[in-house]
Amino acid sequence: MELRIIPGADRSREGVFATLTEGVEWLADWDKQSPENASAPVNILLAPGIYKEKLWIRRDHLTIKGLGETPEETIITYDDYATMLMEDGSKRGTFRSYTLLFDGDDNRLENLTVENTSAPRRKVGQAVALYADGDRMIIRDCVLRSFQDTLFTAPLPPTPMSLGGFTGPKEFEPRKLGHQLYDNCVISGDVDFIFGSAVAWFEHCAIISRFSADLPESEKNKPGICGYTTAASTPEGEPFGYVFHECDFQNDGCPKGSIYLGRPWRDYAKTVLLNCTLDEHISPEGFHDWGKPQAHDSILYAEYKSSGPGASPETRASFVKQLSDAEASAYTREAVIGF
Repeated sequence: MELRIIPGADRSREGVFATLTEGVEWLADWDKQSPENASAPVNILLAPGIYKEKLWIRRDHLTIKGLGETPEETIITYDDYATMLMEDGSKRGTFRSYTLLFDGDDNRLENLTVENTSAPRRKVGQAVALYADGDRMIIRDCVLRSFQDTLFTAPLPPTPMSLGGFTGPKEFEPRKLGHQLYDNCVISGDVDFIFGSAVAWFEHCAIISRFSADLPESEKNKPGICGYTTAASTPEGEPFGYVFHECDFQNDGCPKGSIYLGRPWRDYAKTVLLNCTLDEHISPEGFHDWGKPQAHDSILYAEYKSSGPGASPETRASFVKQLSDAEASAYTREAVIGF
């Protein structure tokens, strides 16, 4: 089945809706009519435009595709953020800040942008653009952008580090490990902007570290660490976590050596770079241990044939591994995510 979303569309046309929210609500009602409906593949086609909508879409076998010539022509956008106060006086927190919670197995996003426009980071805190929760999920030809915590690759770790840290729609649900593919995407942010527990393969993606625009002028040219690209929370016992294959780690205004490739949100984090290009913003140490020396023996941070001005195997931290040809050959898309 196919639905079309056209801003300003006449609702009298069958299968055509003026907002993505209207289309998703109609689909939920249609799914309730029969088990066959609920399991049928559905395509939602978005006409070019800006969709200021916050959505939790919970369904399997769903493809959402932008119809523009580029992903920048079709934008799903919102501006919730972690420090925002709720009606009860509590803070919204990270996991209720999402623009799009895409929740289900065998789902796809194609040729569109998902963004969270909340800024400045030092005031708003975490601001998730895409909360991706599902197995065999494919995100292809998409732009994902925010500052802190742009992309959350669910599930949540087993327990939060602080009371209320996981407040949100999936806090009390079983932790189901997802396998996800990010193909030819542009993902940008500044702090931990790719984070979570899923096993994820990133293919030919541009990973862009953004310089925080809210720094005072007196601080903008000072040396120091400005951000972290990844914060994996790979579950204990999982052989793979994040794998970046032939990705380009780009710099949007960050000082030289000011960005780490990752730090471990949990002690079994795994992040591997294969044949990636690194700009000069990458720290000579490569990865950071987040002050967790006890995790040096349980994390896996590794590279294979990194290139570019940020590639510096001789200066990497002691816990960062340089893979041999034989070790790198074990990392194939099929072996890591199974499809």
